[in-house]
Parts: sequence; C-alpha cells; structure tokens
Amino acid sequence: MAAVLGGCGLTGDSGEVTLKLVAADYGDSKANSSQNYWDELAKAYEAKHPDVHVDVTVYSWNDVDREVREMVEAGKAPDMAQIGAYSDYADKDLLYRADDLLSIPVQANYVSQLAGAGQVNGVQYGLPFAASTRVLFYNKTLFDKAGVTPPKSWDDLAKAAEELKKEGVKFPYALPLGPEEAPAETVQWLLSGGGGYTDDVGTYSIDSPQNVTTFTWLKEELVGKGLTGPVAPGKLNRADAFAAFANGDVGMLNGHPTLMKTASGKGVKYGMVPTPGIDGASRNTLGVTDWMTAFKKNGHQEEIGDFLDFVYSDENVLTFSRQYDLLPVTTSASQVMSTAAEDKDLQPFLNELLLSELYPVGKTSWASVSADIKKRIGQAVAPGGSTEQVLDQIQATAMRAGSAE
Repeated sequence: MAAVLGGCGLTGDSGEVTLKLVAADYGDSKANSSQNYWDELAKAYEAKHPDVHVDVTVYSWNDVDREVREMVEAGKAPDMAQIGAYSDYADKDLLYRADDLLSIPVQANYVSQLAGAGQVNGVQYGLPFAASTRVLFYNKTLFDKAGVTPPKSWDDLAKAAEELKKEGVKFPYALPLGPEEAPAETVQWLLSGGGGYTDDVGTYSIDSPQNVTTFTWLKEELVGKGLTGPVAPGKLNRADAFAAFANGDVGMLNGHPTLMKTASGKGVKYGMVPTPGIDGASRNTLGVTDWMTAFKKNGHQEEIGDFLDFVYSDENVLTFSRQYDLLPVTTSASQVMSTAAEDKDLQPFLNELLLSELYPVGKTSWASVSADIKKRIGQAVAPGGSTEQVLDQIQATAMRAGSAE
C-alpha cells in the first residue's frame, strides 16, 4: 500500500515497472502539444518492452520547472524530468550520472558543447534534449524599402536602423531586455562584443570592460537614438518582439528557429544572417539547450537508461527536432540534418551550433544570476541610468551566489 501511495515508479509483484516522466510542452496548441509526441514514443517503446510502462505528463514551460521542484520537495520525484535546469538537483546528489544510465555510444554521441554544459565538476548529470541557436532576422520588404543591406557589424546595424526609422518602421531594431528572456538577448550582445557572462576559466565577468563597452554602445547608439522602438527595452519581452516582427513592425531582431514559422504564417518575407559583431560577424553566438534529468529516488536505473537510449535514437531525435523547429543534440542526427533537403531552413542555425556558447548552467548560482539579469539589465540602457553601475550590481550578485558553490 505504501508503494501505491508513493505514486511514482511502481514495481508490482509481476516485475512490471512504471516510469514517470515529466516533460515540457514545445507546442503552441493542443494539436501540436508535446504530449502527442511523448505518447507515441512511449507506445512504441512499450510495444518492445511489455514489462515497462512509461507515464508521461506534459506541462507548459511556465509551469514545468515549478511542478518538478514541488514533486521533489514533497518526496515524490519523477523518474525523469525534461526541464530547463539540472544543476541544483545534481548539487544535492539527487540525479543519476549520465554514465550510470546510457550506453557508451549514446553518451558519446552528444554534440560536445552541449554535453560539456551538462557537467558539474566534470561529471555529466544534464542530458541535452533540444537545442537552438540565434541568428539575426531581418524583414526583406522593409530593408528593400529603406535601401539597406543585411548588417555584418554593429556600425552596419546602427546605420540600417537609422534608415529604417526614417521610413517609419516602428521597431528598427527590437531589443527585448524584458524579464521573459533578457539573459538571451543580453549574452548575444556581450558575445558579439568579445565578452560574455564568464571569462576563459569560468569565473563570472559580467562587469568586464568589454561588456561595459557593449552596453554603453547599445545605450548611446541604438536606444538613445530612438532606434529600438516605442517600448523601453526593459519592458519588451521576446514573445512581444516576435509577434511584432510577424506583424511587419520590426526591421531586425535576434531570433531562434521558431520565429521562421511564426513569420511565414503571417506572410513576412525575412532573411537571416549571423549575429553582427563589433567589427564584423560575431565569432560566437548563443546556444541554448534544455535538459533531460533522471532522479535516483525510485531506483529503476536500468529501465531508465534503456528508455533514454531509445529516446536518443536518431529517428526519435530527428522527429522531435523537425516537429518543433529545433536542433538535434546528437552528432549523428545533426549530420543527417545538415544535408537533408527538408531541413534546409534549419541549417543556418545548425551551422552556428559548433560556434555557440551556452549559459553557465553547470553553476548552481546561475538561477540567481539569471533572475538578477532579468530584473536589472533593462536599466543598463535606460536614460539616466548608469551602465557600469548596473553591470557592477549584477556582478556582485553573481559573486555572492558563486561563493556558496
């Protein structure tokens, strides 16, 4: 009876095992909910493994991390959770290591940057699940009307924005530093200026001279000249910026693959180029990955590992990636996508993946730092604010949080 009340990962007398998986929803409607993907995948797995049942619950991205955290805190951790972060759970020794679960070919097949970002102190706990990179989207119709070409450098971008403004474009460059995804837009710019969130040895360097230079340029050359539109960057969220692009109100912005479908659906003719940098195309861009985690709470190490080997087969990785315009997290699936005609729209993003830099998700402090960026970074480009002071404040938060690691 106690086992039944536990709710997760039941093992009956028959030797049958139920694996509980909580996953995030990448769809934008019931018709393309990730629940459909997982239900089909679970059915296919169960057909070959009649003693294993896979019970999948899908939550929206607004809720999934909180739901899993509450389950863990209540002592009812799922067997697996496909979520946005892993390091807090790894730090508390709640997760299986990748090499305790996966076959050697599967573990060795992850794209190297993504696998490295899944490590804490050199041990991989986070299994990359879906990836994306960022490129600069531009509205071809508006660019033609303004007589400008896609930018390669910051100066090019500023000049194009000025011409777009003269043509009455509402958002010449959309700069979403609002709380929804401020860390992404921020680091895109930091990387394009030769900086980033951390230095070469992984220490936070948010207030570095390069980063101060980057945000000073943004404040003076884009925001201060009215080239970022009527909404203050600190109040503009990514979803609203994407919607404005799809409505034809944005000249250019940093975007990920899902923007292609949104823009095409509204009839926007768009182009994509590598992120402009301080003196030409940026040498690094942002890579983002979400994570599969496996909790030790209920045991079932062998069954979890076997199921995850199935999850990461080329067929399943490619099906998921194509369905949601995301990048494969495995080398073999990436190689397939890089030459497949049906994936040509994703290839600009795939080309950026090997040059990408990910958030410092292996640091347990990252959640606090990310929250502080969401709260403060808009002030770094606001009129009357001090760029240097804001970056100093975020760096102080990072150092305090980092000292506890």
